[in-house]
Amino acid sequence: MMVSLYSAATGMWAQQYKLDTISNNLANVDTTGYKKVRAEFQDLVYQYYKNAGTPTAVNSTIPTGIYFGHGTRLSATTKIFSLGNMEYTGNALDVAITGDGFFQVQLQDGRTAYTRDGTFKVDSEGRVVTSNGLALIPNIVVPADAVAINISPDGIFSAEMQDGTVQNLGTITLVRFVNPSGLKAVGDNLYLETTASGEPIEGTPNQDGFGALQQGYLEKANVDVVKEMVDMITAQRAYELNARAIQTADNMLQTVSTLKR
Repeated sequence: MMVSLYSAATGMWAQQYKLDTISNNLANVDTTGYKKVRAEFQDLVYQYYKNAGTPTAVNSTIPTGIYFGHGTRLSATTKIFSLGNMEYTGNALDVAITGDGFFQVQLQDGRTAYTRDGTFKVDSEGRVVTSNGLALIPNIVVPADAVAINISPDGIFSAEMQDGTVQNLGTITLVRFVNPSGLKAVGDNLYLETTASGEPIEGTPNQDGFGALQQGYLEKANVDVVKEMVDMITAQRAYELNARAIQTADNMLQTVSTLKR
């Protein structure tokens, strides 16, 4: 009976982890380029009283065995990199990736980080940077006398000058990973390469399986609010049921402890 107490407790912990994950998904429903997280669980070790196939006294074998489990545990949290909805902004420096790929930006310490957030700006030096001032890789500088900016689906970044000429400023490249779910999320819409993600594969937008760039649009979070709300209700009910199982086991132990009275 004590096993049921601990098994139900692991169920409560699991649902707490699930609720934490759901809450973070809902909190980021308006975060540009956010990818929802899914909590995954595994059952714990089983205790066997009789194994399936054990011989019996009637010259037969037990067909299923006798065993019981010891609860559940969190096994992984997985980023789901499905494409979010595209929102039109009309801002020339807003860029969405309509498919596979990440933008590359340079951190303050010189490392390269990766993002799906295409809300770019121009800093005081004319460099194309993120909202946090991180420079886009490759480095693109917009001239001070540029009157319009154009970004093609294949990443060509050009500017229309005051004299009517068009100047090519560079090409935005993208990278992708064999296992994007293995990337390390570090906040600020940024990811870092890990051993699990594999090395970045660089390529040109709209070619060789990379997504095309869409100027004037932003990719919204891929969070399905209705599904998250349903999952939240399910997690709450499962938490309550596990709490009730603990209460029931406690009542049974209390009954046993009063048998001699």
